[in-house]
Amino acid sequence: MADKKIIAVVGSTGAQGGGLVRAILADPGSGLAARAITRDTNKDKAKAMASAGAEVVSADLDDVESLKKAFAGAYGVYAVTNFWEHFSGAKEIQQAKNIAEAAKAAGVKHVIWSTLEDTRKLMSPDDKRMPMLQEKYRVPHFDAKAEADAAFAGLPTTLLVTSFYWDNLYMFGLAPKKDDKGVYSWTFPMGEAKLPGIAADDIGKVALGIFKAGSEYIGKTVGIAGESLSFQEMSKKLESIGISPVQFNAVDADLFRSFGFPGADEYGNMFQVYRDFEKQVNAARSIETTRKLNPALKNFDQWLAANKAAVVAASNPAPATA
Repeated sequence: MADKKIIAVVGSTGAQGGGLVRAILADPGSGLAARAITRDTNKDKAKAMASAGAEVVSADLDDVESLKKAFAGAYGVYAVTNFWEHFSGAKEIQQAKNIAEAAKAAGVKHVIWSTLEDTRKLMSPDDKRMPMLQEKYRVPHFDAKAEADAAFAGLPTTLLVTSFYWDNLYMFGLAPKKDDKGVYSWTFPMGEAKLPGIAADDIGKVALGIFKAGSEYIGKTVGIAGESLSFQEMSKKLESIGISPVQFNAVDADLFRSFGFPGADEYGNMFQVYRDFEKQVNAARSIETTRKLNPALKNFDQWLAANKAAVVAASNPAPATA
């Protein structure tokens, strides 16, 4: 590792960070080495990364001093936060500030900050189409990340604007579910709008491409996607792997927000943004640039073929036991 540039990867046991660690380990000629940052080095995923050749280091996003130690000697940092652990935009911003402070203290030469657009810029403050959440956000996990971009000012940073993970179909249980009549259905306030999506693993491969490009992408914003599809189009593709028939229910956003499950208002606002601002959201992401940085980029069909078993299992959950 001594002759390679160390990339400290935050969230290394998660979707994006894990994808980057695997991408670095799979490309021994890249001149880069993976330092996997995780709260718990005894996790099975952390142990597996260590066995595969990554340096595994403990740090906590809420503890800036632990991050400074974890970043020491690193060339680059992959910075990502996980809103879904705590559902707090304010906490996400503070964690980003901690990462930026530690990266500055360590003198790293390149930071990739995984971010999203500020959806508040798409609407006037008095726009009533969706509620404000956490007092000041439209979509907290978008807006807080965008607000946190400022924390990286003055650092050699690439802003990486990601897309909806197709992996959410099984990781977050968003795949259509089978009812007692044998019909699979899913319900979102998306209408016929096309949703920009990507395989989570491909985000890590794109990040590797950015680091390998040296200074080319420093100071730039890079929006990425694998393919943009409507839920109607995804439904037909799911039917081709045996999840059939699939019924997509394009409901009103207010109705969706009223469903009451944890994050219903957040998801409702997010999908409404994807629907109402389809053109702007898709224009902010370039499949061509994504493929340039990751020539192995998968489209939805390719991702679905590789993840068929997981998606089928998510669509056919085991019945609840008494």
